[in-house]
Amino acid sequence: MTDAAPPLPRRLFAEFLGTGLLLAAVIGSGIAARRLSPQDLGLQLLENAVATGLALTGLILMLGPISGAHFNPLVSAADWLLGRRAGHGLPLTDVLTYAAAQVAGGIAGALLANAMFDVPQGLAHTKRATGGHFVSEIVATAVLIVLIFALARTHRGGLAAPAVGAVVAAGYFFTSSTFFANVAADVGRIFSDTFAGIAPASVPAFIGAQLIGLLIGAGVVRFLYPDIAQAADAVVVPHPLDDSSEGPARVR
Repeated sequence: MTDAAPPLPRRLFAEFLGTGLLLAAVIGSGIAARRLSPQDLGLQLLENAVATGLALTGLILMLGPISGAHFNPLVSAADWLLGRRAGHGLPLTDVLTYAAAQVAGGIAGALLANAMFDVPQGLAHTKRATGGHFVSEIVATAVLIVLIFALARTHRGGLAAPAVGAVVAAGYFFTSSTFFANVAADVGRIFSDTFAGIAPASVPAFIGAQLIGLLIGAGVVRFLYPDIAQAADAVVVPHPLDDSSEGPARVR
């Protein structure tokens, strides 16, 4: 017997709130790092990475039981892509509404970070679309997808929060793109002309690379775990989707 699913509006609000607070943490910590360590770029990046990883860990723990804590259209798309054959995971219509909530949250989070640090509202000018960034975003997205679904399939969803937070923080250093791996983050960062911003012209390349990474990551997951569809309801953490599902144990 499973718990009833939270209504879709509650799940969408959780995705909007979580993505917004994540972007506020990413951008806000970047602004703070630049101000606290103006002469040390490496320390700025470390401060930004640690704050982002810790914030993401907390947000997954806070909102995961409601919506799964995707906070990322790529994760929601992978949930549908890998679960659809067995009738698990998000329906395609929910993927689209999740993505809309996530992108809106990302923009709101960027505007909030600007307001908290008295930064003028405006579009970013930091150009990031290089060949190295393109490859980095493919790798970053594939790694993120494989990690999340491997944890779900092996019934270690309780480790998702620290594991995802840790790999995102580490990715600030092992990828030249600083591990965006999130379409909502791409769009949100456009709206902050700060340390963590990205120029609008660079976003299409980032999204293209992330979509390639999504397909590669999904392929790797399906090869490693052929029965991955049964675990789609536990992404990023176990959460109810409907009363008739027979997926992993759920929490409300």
